[in-house]
Amino acid sequence: MSQSSEAFRIAVLPGDGIGPEITAAGVEVLRAVESKAAGARFELEEFSVGAGEYLRRGDPLPEEVFERVKTFDAILLGAMGLPDVRWPGGVEMTPQLDLREKLDLYCGLRPVYLYHSDDSPLRGKKPGAIDFLLVRESTEGLFYSRKDRFDADAHFAEDRMRITRAGAERVIRAAFREASRRRKHVTLVDKANVLPSMAFFRKVFDEVATEFPDVKTDRTYVDAAALYLLQRPEAFDVLVTENMFGDILSDLAAGLVGGMGMAPSADIGDQYAVFQPAHGSAPDIAGKGIANPVATILSVAMMLEWLGTPATHAGAAMITAAVGSVLADPANRTRDLNGNLTSAQMTKLIVSALPC
Repeated sequence: MSQSSEAFRIAVLPGDGIGPEITAAGVEVLRAVESKAAGARFELEEFSVGAGEYLRRGDPLPEEVFERVKTFDAILLGAMGLPDVRWPGGVEMTPQLDLREKLDLYCGLRPVYLYHSDDSPLRGKKPGAIDFLLVRESTEGLFYSRKDRFDADAHFAEDRMRITRAGAERVIRAAFREASRRRKHVTLVDKANVLPSMAFFRKVFDEVATEFPDVKTDRTYVDAAALYLLQRPEAFDVLVTENMFGDILSDLAAGLVGGMGMAPSADIGDQYAVFQPAHGSAPDIAGKGIANPVATILSVAMMLEWLGTPATHAGAAMITAAVGSVLADPANRTRDLNGNLTSAQMTKLIVSALPC
């Protein structure tokens, strides 16, 4: 992370499906913050990455684009991939995963926050009652062998889960650092009763936990965690888990607070960071102007927080306050939340609510 003498340079990767629409909403809010927060300036450059780029040029993440985005201070990503555009082996193209692995973005942050009781399928939950952070290891785990090819004539296919000490230590330490800034409670989510790799992950967790004596810890199996997230989500502060478990639980967690349109995310490494909504490209609603932009807008706030200056911290706080103010009124909802607002209308409401 570096700052130029004049402005932060942000690489913008709109991607596929609704990606360009929700990215435009995030950029609109970013520009509004720029006009209000003294010292927060941004130079944006857009790059073509994703399934559409593959159809145009035969590569969803061109090497020259990858080398360029590495020179920017942060990357803002929309959504990538299309269900019908796949590699010969049958899997979808996921350049967002390639970015995580190539840039070593091991720390996936998935904040979950309930803005209004009406948005949760759990009855009686007050705003703010659900407020936790899922920390997902994003470079190994069960995704480690995702690029292996299988023999179409074989009688079986297999995937390998890889947990390294270095990979486990760094993401677990990141989770403890996040908890130290929150309510000082970390829950390990694993399957240590069955899988040796998860028993190893738990062993590393226990070792790292001794470095943070003021942080309370719990350990729970992933199947039980799914149950507890439904029964008592308010009991969680920070959860840390493996790549695939984190992928699944983050969608469940988003469902607790309104769905994927309310799910921002960041993938952070020691040098680079990508910020994006946790949802997919939703090609079925692309071009209709009805996608929920809140996840992208909150991802922009996460980007500003990560950039780490007083001005960007102020900008992040402005966005968070504006989103909270708008969503406090249950009438301000897009289609996914049973409302009637378009993407543009929701974005303009948030821009108008930005504090001066």
